[in-house]
Amino acid sequence: MTTTDRGRAAFDEQAWATAFAELSAADEQGDLDAANLERLATAAQLTGRDCVEIWTRAYRAHTTPEGAARCAFWLAFVLLDRGEVGLGNGWLGRAARALEDRPECVVHGYLLLPEARQHVIEGDHRGGAERAERAAAIGVRFAEPDLVALAQHVRARALIRLGRPAESVALLDELMVAVTAGEVSAFVAGDVYCGVIEACQETFDLRRAREWTAALSRWCDAQPDLVPYTGQCQVHRSEIMQLHGAWPEALAAARLAAERFALEANPPAAGAACYQVAELHRLAGELAPAEEQYRQANRWGRAPQPGLALLRLAQGRVETAHTAIRRALEEAQDPPARARLLPAQVEIGLAAGAVAGARAGADELARHAEAVDSPLLRAAARHANGAVLLAEGEAGDALAELRRAWVAWQDLDVPYEAARVRVLLGRACRELGDTDTARMELDAADWVFRQLGAAARASTATGALTAREAEVLRLVAAGRTNRAIAAELFLSEKTVARHVSNIFAKLGVSSRSAATAWAYEQGLV
Repeated sequence: MTTTDRGRAAFDEQAWATAFAELSAADEQGDLDAANLERLATAAQLTGRDCVEIWTRAYRAHTTPEGAARCAFWLAFVLLDRGEVGLGNGWLGRAARALEDRPECVVHGYLLLPEARQHVIEGDHRGGAERAERAAAIGVRFAEPDLVALAQHVRARALIRLGRPAESVALLDELMVAVTAGEVSAFVAGDVYCGVIEACQETFDLRRAREWTAALSRWCDAQPDLVPYTGQCQVHRSEIMQLHGAWPEALAAARLAAERFALEANPPAAGAACYQVAELHRLAGELAPAEEQYRQANRWGRAPQPGLALLRLAQGRVETAHTAIRRALEEAQDPPARARLLPAQVEIGLAAGAVAGARAGADELARHAEAVDSPLLRAAARHANGAVLLAEGEAGDALAELRRAWVAWQDLDVPYEAARVRVLLGRACRELGDTDTARMELDAADWVFRQLGAAARASTATGALTAREAEVLRLVAAGRTNRAIAAELFLSEKTVARHVSNIFAKLGVSSRSAATAWAYEQGLV
């Protein structure tokens, strides 16, 4: 068996490091034709090496326009994935020119994919879906599973944005049958795995996201030499573990992914990983490292909202948080993006005393939940609605809605959100005069926060008190008047009155006695 034969056999067995070593040795002997150069380029890509030069040589080695165009497409695929848009588009142009005046072939289908993706990015979701459908039809005609898989993925993502999530989910399920059955190449399988999980996140489908993340983990583990996609796998695993309360493990996975993507100079993936690290620091109350990671995510091109706005809220910078989340919502156009921002908009709006705006956000979130039919989104919508009802003075209605939200979070096994709901349940009970049940709910929430290592016992859906507000509340609880507090803290009575008003809004209470009770329950006094 020649070196080339050994390299090709290792490639077929998905032993990527061995395939790269053997095919590289054969390449040094000048023994690789265009097809084997393609294998060498793929092995280089899957073992984390630079493959651009090898794909370029494979392109030049092909003697047919179709072969050269195919290499040009995959070279563009790699470059565009790295963010090198100019070079990537240049190679797509070469591929298109190579096929000018040629009968339709499978590469024509591949060349429809960048067009379809660009249409989706620019908001022409219908145009993107139509081009992806045409590409899939070409893939079926030429029996090209890789093309069919990539086209179905793009079409499914476009359908989500067209408000047709049920069709999208059915298409993604069909697609994943082909991927898990090994009907597509490893290069395409990894890309589709990550894309399908992201689609599940867009539709707030926690069950499928969990299922496909586990499948991606198994797929990566079965190929020890694999370098790409393992980082994405760690980010997705981290997000799932965060939801289910395994925060230390989630942070370790996110940090590993961030380090890997930084080394690979993969901006979109590095930004996602840094954002996830920031989220876990914020939840744990580690505000300085959280801010640094949000900044790093932004440098890599990942917008840091809603996390950064929630960080500002935790820092007591309520107006800054309110401005940031409103601006982010103004920019968000498609429903999935808005649905991701709305829970934070409700929370921050209530903290800022903008109850009408929070009501609008909760109502919009409920509409998204109804359209998508997602248990995760329904839980978030009930949580938000309960918080707003409480702020509107409807403690009885809030109690009923919050009970439903708590059951929903419990069913999904999302302990942090379930505990936050229990804080609101405690406040609703207190407003209704049931102080004993209120203490029980707050104690149960406090116990969960301690188990998770959450930032503070007073984590709520209405924001945290600033240091000055906490100081004013302690004096209110001690029975001091606004005038006495102003004298002690060297403030004007007007400033003290504003602090007291903010405290009432954040705590969802309407009297000094209720605020005092809260302060004792939370251990501030």
